[in-house]
Amino acid sequence: MAVGLQTRTPDITIAAQTVLRNAAPARLYELAVEHEGAAILSSGALATFSGEKTGRSPKDKRIIESPGSSADVWWGSVNIPAGGDSFLACRQQALDFLNAQPTVYVVDGYAGWDPEYRIKVRVICARAYHALFMHNLLIRPTRDGLDQFGEPELVILNAGDQAADRRIPGVSSSTSVMLHLERGEMIILGTNYAGEMKKGVFTAMNYEMPRRGVLSMHCSANEGAEGDVSVFFGLSGTGKTTLSSDPHRRLIGDDEHCWTDRGIFNIEGGCYAKCVGLSESQEPQIFRAIRYGAVLENVVFDAETGVADYDDRSITENTRACYPIEHIDNARIPCVGGHPENLIFLTCDAFGVLPPVSRLNPAQAMYHFLSGYTAKVAGT
Repeated sequence: MAVGLQTRTPDITIAAQTVLRNAAPARLYELAVEHEGAAILSSGALATFSGEKTGRSPKDKRIIESPGSSADVWWGSVNIPAGGDSFLACRQQALDFLNAQPTVYVVDGYAGWDPEYRIKVRVICARAYHALFMHNLLIRPTRDGLDQFGEPELVILNAGDQAADRRIPGVSSSTSVMLHLERGEMIILGTNYAGEMKKGVFTAMNYEMPRRGVLSMHCSANEGAEGDVSVFFGLSGTGKTTLSSDPHRRLIGDDEHCWTDRGIFNIEGGCYAKCVGLSESQEPQIFRAIRYGAVLENVVFDAETGVADYDDRSITENTRACYPIEHIDNARIPCVGGHPENLIFLTCDAFGVLPPVSRLNPAQAMYHFLSGYTAKVAGT
């Protein structure tokens, strides 16, 4: 029988001079400003820059072939295989880099609001802003929960400042993202784009949940006053975060959910909003959520006033804001809901396959969902 996510944390030893475990946001702010060139903006958010990579690197991502997991992976242009020896070589690169750093950050949290299905995640990284980013996006345990956290089921070793060794089989550039599902470990080399960590957790959940009879979904969700749940499917940039942040409905989550026999639950503890063109008049809840504790990645701002310029695309079209879900006033916490009554597909269709608004019957909805019909959004 195939095994699930099983990290072997005794194999991971961090010998850095200082290891900060589950540091408070205020401390992470201080260290990001002091050592990483981050800035505190007028809204109170922490503005950061990811460097050369301003988006994910899907062509550099590899899934490790392993007897216990390979049969459950859809291999192809998205899930590209690599061998176990390549993983161990990249893992050693990451560990050597992290152990040479003056400070290493450790963040523990959960993926999944339903205690029956959640997995324990540990992030080990060398940047304070990466620690704050994952503090926001994982579900934050209570103090007692941290004391009783135990061993994680997924460990992310983020050594983004260390270029990957191109001589390693399966490494095609200076960037390498490797996920070993059977070990429950992810290695990041050569990119500081924080979204790689977020997507790594989601990939692990996409592997683990269906094996437990649960549907994992790339969608946002909210709930009406009568408990009616709506979910919004769509690619990045099609409006999931915007439409789910409705002042008249409780936000369950903006991007990643699972559907069980009891209903749905959010995978994440925060939101990840694309903020190009963001304005308070058009998206007031998101705009106001970008305050103390939030992380802005690759957003241009005025150095004198500390005011973000969300219309400036000079760094990237893919500007992002990451904040705890509690920053949305009407968030539904815990982030769970009943069975969805409304399923909305945000296709952003520029090809004319569907009319601007289409009401589908169940058979049509299943057909389009299984077909994966959508459209790419420019700049994402």
